[in-house]
Amino acid sequence: MKPSSNATLKTAVLVSVGAFLFTFGMVPLYYIACEKVFGIKLEQGPAGEARVAGLAVDEDRMVTIEFDATVNSKLPWEFKPTQLSMQVRPGQVYEMNYIARNVGDHAIVGNAAPSVAPSTASTFFNKTECFCFTEQMLGAGEERLMPVRFIVDPALPDNVRTLTLSYTFYNNDVATARLAGSAHSGASAHAAP
Repeated sequence: MKPSSNATLKTAVLVSVGAFLFTFGMVPLYYIACEKVFGIKLEQGPAGEARVAGLAVDEDRMVTIEFDATVNSKLPWEFKPTQLSMQVRPGQVYEMNYIARNVGDHAIVGNAAPSVAPSTASTFFNKTECFCFTEQMLGAGEERLMPVRFIVDPALPDNVRTLTLSYTFYNNDVATARLAGSAHSGASAHAAP
């Protein structure tokens, strides 16, 4: 190899390694910025039982929770809340349902991404049980009730009277492909003599 080719190769490798390290380092910075700077809660799991068990119900206050649902255009599902809003007392556990229906012609795995608005109040909205914590598989034409159990922290600032819980369902391409692959290998195994 020519010396100029070696230098070009070394530069390309260094740029690739640098780009990888930069991208890898962005994930923790994203979480820090969202949670510490902007106050947006990014937790993906349920609120701990110990954390919500100690919350006292605020009998003197009502907060409106609005429910919203959207589906990414790559996912042939219908998805909607069973009701558009409800009045809740901070500190009390509530359950609400969404309905998802696969209008496609094959089984599809989806994942729901939640968000709470206003974002500054998202740390006060705790989900103890939610369909968004796991992958959801719906067969062709299948419809399912998807519950979410939540509690609003009584420490929610007094000026916040309405919270909006939104979900967007996305097609989980990897899990759907895995599902299709296992269906094809199962069909091949049954077809073998």
